[in-house]
Amino acid sequence: MPAAEAEGVEERELTSYELAFHVLPTVAEGEVAAIFDRIKASITNLGGTITTEELPARFDLAYEIAKFLEGRNRKFSSAYFGWVRFTIEADKIHEVTEMVEGTKELLRHLLIRLTKVEDENPFYFHPAIADRVVETIIVEAEAEAPIEEVETEEVAVEATETTLDGEEGKETV
Repeated sequence: MPAAEAEGVEERELTSYELAFHVLPTVAEGEVAAIFDRIKASITNLGGTITTEELPARFDLAYEIAKFLEGRNRKFSSAYFGWVRFTIEADKIHEVTEMVEGTKELLRHLLIRLTKVEDENPFYFHPAIADRVVETIIVEAEAEAPIEEVETEEVAVEATETTLDGEEGKETV
């Protein structure tokens, strides 16, 4: 289309987003990839394009997360963490949010709009935690030794005492 004709046509601008999520640890390891594929398929069905991704992998959480499941609050100390970056029209992001909130296998999620700098420099989580240096310190319990009685010598201590009239007197304790 010539540029003169394109002036009246409104072009929709695509915005970059990142969806980070925790999959419940109760999900079988083989099913995690299927949940991830289902999330990506939903994004592409809404007109989005997947740009970068990191397959969910299991790791220990920094703190316990509680979620109401099966009629009671359950606490989880580990989860499968993954993320996907994509571009989509801004008016479609509400539908993506509804899809994610409707996914019952997710423990928690975060959807953010990326800046240009963030979009150009993705952070890969799993290699970063693999490079962490963790040092385990083993503390051996001290064996309880029998308490030995120590002989003490009586020592005479001289104390200097000052009286009201300024004279010093010595007293042996």
